[in-house]
Amino acid sequence: MSTTADAAAPDAEKAPAFSLELSQDQRDIRDWVHGFAKSVVRPAAAEWDEREETPWPIIQEAAKIGLYGFEGVAQLHADPTGLTMAIANEELFWGDAGIGMAIMGTNLAVASIFGSGTPEQMGEFIPQCYGTVDEPQVASFCVSEPDAGSDVSALRTTARYDEPADEWVLNGQKAWATNGGIANIHVIVATVDRALGSRGQAAFVIPPETPGLTQGTKVKKHGLRASHTADVFLDDCRIPGRCLLGGKDKLDSRLARAREGGRSNSQAAMQTFEVTRPIVGAQAIGIARAAYEYSLDYARERKQFGRAIIENQAIAFALADMKMEIDAARLLVWRASWMGRTGQRFTAAEGSMSKLKAGEVAVWATERAIQILGGNGYTREFPVERWHRDAKIYTIFEGTSEIQRLVIARAISGLQIA
Repeated sequence: MSTTADAAAPDAEKAPAFSLELSQDQRDIRDWVHGFAKSVVRPAAAEWDEREETPWPIIQEAAKIGLYGFEGVAQLHADPTGLTMAIANEELFWGDAGIGMAIMGTNLAVASIFGSGTPEQMGEFIPQCYGTVDEPQVASFCVSEPDAGSDVSALRTTARYDEPADEWVLNGQKAWATNGGIANIHVIVATVDRALGSRGQAAFVIPPETPGLTQGTKVKKHGLRASHTADVFLDDCRIPGRCLLGGKDKLDSRLARAREGGRSNSQAAMQTFEVTRPIVGAQAIGIARAAYEYSLDYARERKQFGRAIIENQAIAFALADMKMEIDAARLLVWRASWMGRTGQRFTAAEGSMSKLKAGEVAVWATERAIQILGGNGYTREFPVERWHRDAKIYTIFEGTSEIQRLVIARAISGLQIA
């Protein structure tokens, strides 16, 4: 008589062996990015945090070694497991999150062009996002508005088609735009048919030096200070018809289905965010890991009452919890990265899970690090206070923790929970 296990054995034998061991290529890329983060990024972090300016020399150094540019990003994305991009982001943001975002912030616009654009649009616009080694450029993905952050259906920026001129005319204001105003390429999510809410939106590329696009106020931020953030204003900003990502025929077809009551799986903003959330989670893990490793070393060396403070159970247990939570968050990020790359359906909002867990772990771990360092941790003489400031945004941007929980709750319940 065969058991259930025996009956399943033939299929199990055909299944690939489960392993979390990284390939040699993955380990090489991890070590390569870590070396850049350690030798170039981390030594410059405090300076650029204080200056609150885009670190163009560091971006150029990243371009010189191939880390910044389409070929480098394509190499990271080519990994069939989906893990290499997450691994690279963790290592870079271990070095510094502000500089890391200055380098990686362009990829959000590139992801939108790659995800929604035609091959011709990819070929024309993606190289312009990065510029050249001699003259690097950045790109900006602009969604949020003063009155529309988590609620993307409330976007007020409009795009009107001028058929005789074959041009789109954009008007509105974008807020919290990474690289906003200084970017060579801006990708703008705008409303084409307001009656359809988020289903009536589309993404548009604004080419370099297009009249009608101007930078508003540059935001002075709590963290990620080396990354430029600003408002972007669009005042009768005219762009060629070819700058609508995906093309007009595809948009018209999608809008027609939406007007007839059909469902659309191509919301311009949400499609980009779904792809990038695990990567954002990996960035948060990099910050958390930096804080954990620094506070572990500190606790081994710091003496109080005649012994290293790590010999006190309260400190040792805090470090144990930090290590456990960081590893758990990384596993969620790796799962979501693998699922996205291999075409698995996120039936329980696994992408949102990874970003939610990683962001909250980063805030929690950096706070624990400050506590372990005591008064030293609260000063700018030690990096943990900067890491704490940098970590907080990961519970806010690309979907707040509350929005992530809403997405997960809707996925697991099948209900439109409000």
